[in-house]
Amino acid sequence: MFSYNFFNTNYSIANSNVINTPNINVYLNHKKLVYLTFDDGPAYIVTDEILNILKNYNVKATFFVVGKEIQNKENILLRIYKEGHSIGLHSYSHDYKKLYSAEEIFINEMITTREKVKSVTGYTSTIIRFPGGSMRHLDSDFLEKLHNNSFKVYDWNISLSDGTYPNLSPDELLSIAKSCTRASPILIVLMHCNFCNENTAKVLPSIIKYYKNLGYEFKTINNDTEEYYFTFSK
Repeated sequence: MFSYNFFNTNYSIANSNVINTPNINVYLNHKKLVYLTFDDGPAYIVTDEILNILKNYNVKATFFVVGKEIQNKENILLRIYKEGHSIGLHSYSHDYKKLYSAEEIFINEMITTREKVKSVTGYTSTIIRFPGGSMRHLDSDFLEKLHNNSFKVYDWNISLSDGTYPNLSPDELLSIAKSCTRASPILIVLMHCNFCNENTAKVLPSIIKYYKNLGYEFKTINNDTEEYYFTFSK
């Protein structure tokens, strides 16, 4: 397996580093890819506004959804699917204490969310994201258990920190996006689409334009995308 460290960036609010490896041909071809990802939805207003912006710019993204948030918002989830975006799993409860109390609980929450997504869309998702990221939670044995349940793990190498700091201004969010781009050929951008993320929606057009001007191609994470997860001790 070819291995590559994207970068280890320190900036004012978030610190991201990712290991594991996209296809080596991506690097040989010098192809620049960006994956816009949104966690914690679906939510009223903000998720719809983000979808409107993505549609306007003809960009597809990946939404890591929380199972308990789907109820009464099935129409938003179905819109995500019908408009060609990818759907990932972000647990059912998003309750850190419960979720990380046992690996079996974590896996069962992902399975429950997968079944909920399928009941609404007909689509079976195998892509997951750990709430808060996989660091300090993932190891080789746990990864094997996840693979045995057909799950693949995706962290990020850029975080706008809008989950922890939703009140950051659009200018501050854009500054973070720019400060950690560097020369990385593949970017996985963590953003959020919960009810409190109005400023994320406001800055999204500027972020899209910024990456387009840098020559990045927008892609979605799907069941065939190679895993990306934080470094862990074997």
